[in-house]
Amino acid sequence: MKRLTFLSHGSIRKGIQIRFTMVFIGLMAGIFLSIWCVNNWMLEGFYINQKVEALELAYSEMNELVKEKSENGQSISDELSKDNYEGDEEQTPALSLLRKLNDKYNITMLIIDSFSNQPIVASTRDMNFMLNRALQYMLGHSNPKTEIITENNNYTIQKTFDNRTKSFYLESWGYYSDNRTIFIMSIPLASIRESVQLSNRFLAYVGIVVMALGSIIMYFTTKKVTSPILQLAHISEQMSHLDFDAKYQGDAQDEIGILGNSMNVLSDKLKEAVEELKSANNQLQKDIEEKIQIDEMRQEFIANVSHELKTPIALIQGYAEGLIEGMAEEKESRDYYCEVIMDEANKMNKMVRQLLTLNALESGNDLVSMEHFNLVELIEGVLTATRILIEQKEAVIEFSNLHPVYVWADEFKIEEVVTNYISNALNHLDGKKIICITIEEMTDTVRVAVKNTGKPIPEEDLPNIWTKFYKVDKARTRAYGGSGIGLSIVKAVIDSHHKECGVKNVNDGVEFWFTLDSTIGT
Repeated sequence: MKRLTFLSHGSIRKGIQIRFTMVFIGLMAGIFLSIWCVNNWMLEGFYINQKVEALELAYSEMNELVKEKSENGQSISDELSKDNYEGDEEQTPALSLLRKLNDKYNITMLIIDSFSNQPIVASTRDMNFMLNRALQYMLGHSNPKTEIITENNNYTIQKTFDNRTKSFYLESWGYYSDNRTIFIMSIPLASIRESVQLSNRFLAYVGIVVMALGSIIMYFTTKKVTSPILQLAHISEQMSHLDFDAKYQGDAQDEIGILGNSMNVLSDKLKEAVEELKSANNQLQKDIEEKIQIDEMRQEFIANVSHELKTPIALIQGYAEGLIEGMAEEKESRDYYCEVIMDEANKMNKMVRQLLTLNALESGNDLVSMEHFNLVELIEGVLTATRILIEQKEAVIEFSNLHPVYVWADEFKIEEVVTNYISNALNHLDGKKIICITIEEMTDTVRVAVKNTGKPIPEEDLPNIWTKFYKVDKARTRAYGGSGIGLSIVKAVIDSHHKECGVKNVNDGVEFWFTLDSTIGT
């Protein structure tokens, strides 16, 4: 059978909080690393593509103007002038476009008349340098550190290195559609590399701050999540030890709150189930014990009855055979034989009646009939009925209650109790041969005691005298025809009244006692 192992609350908290925090740090680090890689490896390419598109757009828009002028029999040079470009007066569409390209896309442009190889207008102060580069390109001379990006019949876009500035540029050069106007455009690339480096540095600083603050926030945020989880873990641990008093106290209506409420319901259901199971188990255990006890009692009963009946049956059989065989020829002998048979039969009859009475009491079939009667009168009646035996034993009875004592009990059964106590006292009488009967009135009860002079009962035998067929002095019990059932009947009767009985050794003998209710409802 597998054992459930519960982690400590500290371990659970540290585990979840640290794992969530590490996941957050890892996720943030991955995001910032991905951005850093994108910046390093892709941003420049993306930037160049955008600038290439800007150069293509600049060519397209300027070429539309050139084409429009050519179709009207004019030249673009009519709208382009260096003086007009640098002045503040109203500008032509071509000059406005030139300025827009410079301001918006950082494109420097030089437009040249191919007939005169002279610049028409330039948006750069380094006009001569750009003019020489354009003429070199037209003649087929290129920079060895040049990488052509796109090329067609009208223009070429390339990436080139400028030895003067030690930096890279994007250049576009070629003819417009009038086949007269030459152009060259340039965009510096040095700024993008610096921008990437600066962006990465800034990203690193921001990433460190974000991960630090995020880790702290994540740590304390997860604490709000782990606290109810820890509470649930504590509750489950207590439930594993069959302690269902702990309840989830959270009031959140989220998934954990639903789980907590479900655990509360589960705890209540398990508590009820365990209680029912315990009750059923206790009842089952009680039934098993009762069955075992009944079985043991049955076996003991059979053994005791067999033992008690063996002697009288043997005597009856022996004396009956003697009569049949004519061993008692004289009338006195036959009378003696018959008396023995009758005496043993009476003993057997008495024992059977006692057993039936005891069985009825122990099984609960003999119900107690509560009556209000005079206990003094009952004791005097028993003494009168046993007067012959008292005279035979030469016993001295001490009982002198001058006023009646009323009790609530089953009069018939209490009479049997008193009879058994007095008979037992007479059968074990010795010494001064005094039997003292006392009635002690208390608040709600009455205590009746029967004391006889004689030998004390061994202390080890006192707890067993209420057991069926138990005999302290077997020889003496056999002599007066006792069966060892009388005191068992006394115990069963008093138990049915929910009162107490007992025995104790006194200075000169043994005292038996029992209690009864003097008022109803106690």
